[in-house]
Amino acid sequence: MQIAIVLFDRFTALDAVGPYQVLCGIPGAETVFVAEQAGPVVDNEDSLALVARRTFAEVPRPDIVVVPGGPGQNDRMTDDTLLNWLRAVDATSTWTTSVCTGSLLLAAAGLLRGRRATTHWLALDTLAEYGATPTSERVVFDGKYVTAAGVSSGIDMGLTLVGAIAGDEHAMAIQLLTEYDPQPPYDAGSPAKAPAAVVEKLRDASRFLPS
Repeated sequence: MQIAIVLFDRFTALDAVGPYQVLCGIPGAETVFVAEQAGPVVDNEDSLALVARRTFAEVPRPDIVVVPGGPGQNDRMTDDTLLNWLRAVDATSTWTTSVCTGSLLLAAAGLLRGRRATTHWLALDTLAEYGATPTSERVVFDGKYVTAAGVSSGIDMGLTLVGAIAGDEHAMAIQLLTEYDPQPPYDAGSPAKAPAAVVEKLRDASRFLPS
């Protein structure tokens, strides 16, 4: 089983690394980072780089595709090289997945039209513009398409997918091994829970402005 995790300039690191840490625990899995060109790809903080060891052309038939989000996603919404690759590999993939605003790239490729999907809460309206049915659920399955909400939810998506592929017990073993037992110091992890002033501050600064 080959798992391809997409990289592009200014991706969000945890969007890619969270699922990677979990999915590489699937028995027999080969996990590869892919990009238009092989080599280091810098994250949105301009301080961390992951290395794409394969180009899109070198990974034509992955079993699982993972598309992260990040500020650089805005620049890729009309990137024919990436979008055409997503369409091509989706034709044979077992699972096509995304984290955060990575779902907007799947939507821009035409893969989520008429499907339930999620993304970062600030981008839900944008997802709808591409014909998807947005939901604020943390992880959404619609057929072989699995989308996760903002950033940290990629870990949940990875564990849920491991359970579907290798069984619940194996997924629980990975959860225990990584000691994924969230106990955040604040109960502000969604717009429904966070103080209104914090929500509005982030909305005002968002790159996803109302249409």
